[in-house]
Amino acid sequence: MLTLKPLDLNRYLGKWYEIARYTLWFEKGMTNVTAEYLKDETHDYIKVINSGLANGKMKHIEGKAFKVPCSHNRKLRVQFFWPFKGDYWVFDFDEDYQWSVVSDRKKNSLWILSRTPVMDNEILARIFDKLKNSGFDLDKIYMTPQN
Repeated sequence: MLTLKPLDLNRYLGKWYEIARYTLWFEKGMTNVTAEYLKDETHDYIKVINSGLANGKMKHIEGKAFKVPCSHNRKLRVQFFWPFKGDYWVFDFDEDYQWSVVSDRKKNSLWILSRTPVMDNEILARIFDKLKNSGFDLDKIYMTPQN
């Protein structure tokens, strides 16, 4: 499913709402999850700010996303804690940059992101079909509440 089209990082910048995910330990119980990507003018990376509501309190974490050479910007390495970096592969996105699907090389993680807190059900159904056909486990998908 990894798309062959290049990703324009300037168009990818901004705020994204988490529509669905494979829940990993650091997101357990979180709702209202967002990710914001900002260009760092002084360094060659993208600033990442992830936020979400956990136990009634808003939590934030900041990190850095580094481009992987020769990947047409579809593959990034994200670092929240030095020296550890994780895969951030944009598997698919629409031409207007209104939604994207992110995972890693082993498909152990999954995020469906949207520019709006609610996503059209028809678009979401098409994304789920692509995910299933690409070997993702749909039973592991958690729909993230956005209030």
